[in-house]
Amino acid sequence: MANKDDLIKVGKYNSEFNEILGIEIGNLEIYRSKGLPSHMVKRKHFKCLKYIDCIPDIILEPDYIGINPNEQSVSIELIKQYADNVMIGIKLNADGEYLYVSTMHDVQETKISRRIHSGRLKKFSVDKKEK
Repeated sequence: MANKDDLIKVGKYNSEFNEILGIEIGNLEIYRSKGLPSHMVKRKHFKCLKYIDCIPDIILEPDYIGINPNEQSVSIELIKQYADNVMIGIKLNADGEYLYVSTMHDVQETKISRRIHSGRLKKFSVDKKEK
């Protein structure tokens, strides 16, 4: 990840996620790199570029939360349903000082359904957490 001068603060980790996901992450700040839009273009995630300013909203009120089991370190997935289903991946930096948005892309409804069924994703409600 880039040095802190190249980062933009986008939110704070919601410690309520820990209980739902069975993990233990501190109440850390979440950042995104200034280079995230170019990363998205490189990965052909064009559809989500229009949602880049929605990252704080996705962090604050995701519709679904989960853990990516394919990553060696803890990688949190947050999905918000707009006209498109937008997923951001959040990882802990190497020093454990902060979290950062590692990726952002759209996710099809069928993939969300499969991940809910497998237990990888959990429905999240700000008013009432559902397991």
